[in-house]
This record gives sequence, structure tokens and C-alpha cells, in this order.
Amino acid sequence: MTDYSEETPENNGLLAERFRTFLPVVVDVETGGFNSQTDAVLEIGAVVLEMDDAGYLGIEQSFFQRIVPFEGANIEDAALKFTGIDPYHPLRIARPEKDVFQSMFKMVRDAVKANGCKRAILVGHNAHFDQGFINAASERHNLKRNPFHPFSGFDTATLSGLAYGQTVLSRACAAAGIEFDENEAHSARYDANKTAELFCKIVNRWKDLGGWPLR
Repeated sequence: MTDYSEETPENNGLLAERFRTFLPVVVDVETGGFNSQTDAVLEIGAVVLEMDDAGYLGIEQSFFQRIVPFEGANIEDAALKFTGIDPYHPLRIARPEKDVFQSMFKMVRDAVKANGCKRAILVGHNAHFDQGFINAASERHNLKRNPFHPFSGFDTATLSGLAYGQTVLSRACAAAGIEFDENEAHSARYDANKTAELFCKIVNRWKDLGGWPLR
């Protein structure tokens, strides 16, 4: 399911200026293992960010969907125990992987255009993991219009290590004063939103400390 709107806010140009015409989009994937080439994507959450007239970053819209594993996908029992996801539950509402990625990519492309940016850049907690699965799914389904930069990203594990001395998402959120419910963790919807809050908190704190705009 999605909870984003067709409407987009009026572009003030600040977000494109802040990240060198890249639009930061927070992504979290829950998967059937660690190998992006062979293991299933079971859930995906994405959060598009916006910037207000004062230059502060916030959440603009979000996307979440449960995914039907692609044909032949590997799913490790250990991964399911870790996430608590049952991909075979009869009441699980899920869509084919290709349809989900096409829908998400369109949302991101629309947001890139609305914000006067040239491309999206993935924000993730251990971003290389999520980026690997995004790229693998895009290649698997021959999706030509992947809006994300193919290898660059913003990693909140690194950023929160710098800002708060913590690299685990729950601990970084606690250090940042962001409420975090361990019972909700390892849901792509929840983790994407908490990662987005954390990224915004770090970027906005840097601004408050005088680090942006550059002087």
C-alpha cells in the first residue's frame, strides 16, 4: 500500500542546492538474506524528504509495500526469524516485485522533478545493503528508469557514528532523542521512517551548529 499524494509542494530550490541537485530518498529493504543477486526482497519502504523555506529538512511523503518473492528467489530461515516476516502467510497483502519497483521509481522520479533536482540519492542505515538490492531488482526486471545514483549514497550508520557515537539504528535514535520501539523494528515501513527522522535530525543539527550554509 502507499500513503503518498499526487500533489507536491511548491519547490523553493533549497533542497536541490543543499545536496548538489540530488534528492535524498530514504530506503529500507527487508530481505530473505544478504545476497542481493539471489535473495528475495520481502518488503520495501521509501521516504521522500523536503526542505522548508528556512532550510530545514523533513519528511514529505512515504511508500511501503510487501513484495512477492521473485521466481527462484532464495529465502534463508535465519532471515525470517530475524525480521519476523512470513512471506507465505495467507493474509499477507503483497505485490509482484517488478510492479512495486516501478511504482516506487515513479514516485521518486516525480519528487526529483518537483524539487528541481537531477537525480535521487539513496539514504539508508548501512546504505550499501539497500542499494545492492535496489540495483539487483532494477537489473532483474530490466527497469530502464532507475532514479537513484547507481553507487553513491548517504549512510546514516556512518553519519550517526560521527554525530552521536552510535552506529546501531535503535541506539543512534535514542542518542538523538528519537523514540524507537524495538517491537516495531525490522519492518521496512518503520525502519525507513526512523532512518529518515535520524537523517533529518543530523542534517538539521549541522545547520544549527553553523555548518550550513558554508561560510
